[in-house]
Amino acid sequence: MENFNQIFNLIAEEDGFTLDPMILESGVINIVGLIAIILFVAKDGLGQSLRERNETISQNVKDAENRLNEAEKRLTDAQKQLNQANVVISKIKSDTLNTKKLMLEADANEAKNDLKFRFERGMLVFKSKERQIFYEIKEQITSLVMTRTVTRVKETFAQEKPSAKLINNTIRTLELPS
Repeated sequence: MENFNQIFNLIAEEDGFTLDPMILESGVINIVGLIAIILFVAKDGLGQSLRERNETISQNVKDAENRLNEAEKRLTDAQKQLNQANVVISKIKSDTLNTKKLMLEADANEAKNDLKFRFERGMLVFKSKERQIFYEIKEQITSLVMTRTVTRVKETFAQEKPSAKLINNTIRTLELPS
């Protein structure tokens, strides 16, 4: 480093700065000599070290290329599996949708049949109740007619009218409601 500094060493003079040519020559010769000695002495060790380093780097590059190729193969396989999974998923979704539709249709038909059965049963109950009410009203009307008839008969026999007049009044009374 000192020789390197000597190359650019400037000498101050009264007139200005100048470069010492002798210092430059001696510094360059020293540097060239030093490099030649280092190369000659370290040639075998340095060359071997550089060759080993070159082989290590080459092997690491080959290993990296192999890993890259393997990763690309795995990526391709993974993409194929992803595509297959997407196909299976879409198939499952469509099957699920079809199954849901079939189940909803079956539930709708079952509900429809259940409502039909309940409606028919309700109509039967309604008609039964209607008949029952009709018979109860008929019995009440018959009961009322009988009680009125009995009261009229009692009134008629209580007046002691002739029997022909009683028969005529009874016939007229029976003809009126029809």
